[in-house]
Amino acid sequence: MTTITNPSQEEIKNILTDAKWIAVVGLSDDPYRTSYSVSQAMQDAGYKIIPVNPKVDEVLGEKAVPSLSHVEGPIDIINVFRRSEFVPEIAQEAADTDAKVFWTQLGVVSEEGYETIKESGKTVVMDRCIKVEHSRM
Repeated sequence: MTTITNPSQEEIKNILTDAKWIAVVGLSDDPYRTSYSVSQAMQDAGYKIIPVNPKVDEVLGEKAVPSLSHVEGPIDIINVFRRSEFVPEIAQEAADTDAKVFWTQLGVVSEEGYETIKESGKTVVMDRCIKVEHSRM
């Protein structure tokens, strides 16, 4: 059985300091959804948001793409706003990107997804809110 271990606070601070591009899987165009408010806060903090959602055309003024494989350009962090059962599939797709970090929001945990990402050499942050972690900087 895998034990999920998140990076230290110092490592998380470094991740957020170095990152510029955040691909948000499951970003909703509904302003009342957490994915929207968190992504808007990160956009307001200066990050470039890439909405990854096949059901929307645009979110926060950014053109949406249907999947991670459709992202053109760099990805520093993949931030996942999908239920835990979808994480293994998203992790498989994420492993094939140039993203350095795979991040799942509060309550989203998958040992299978964690293993997939660790094996691909990327950093994994699970069950943490990126907006909260950013505010700690």
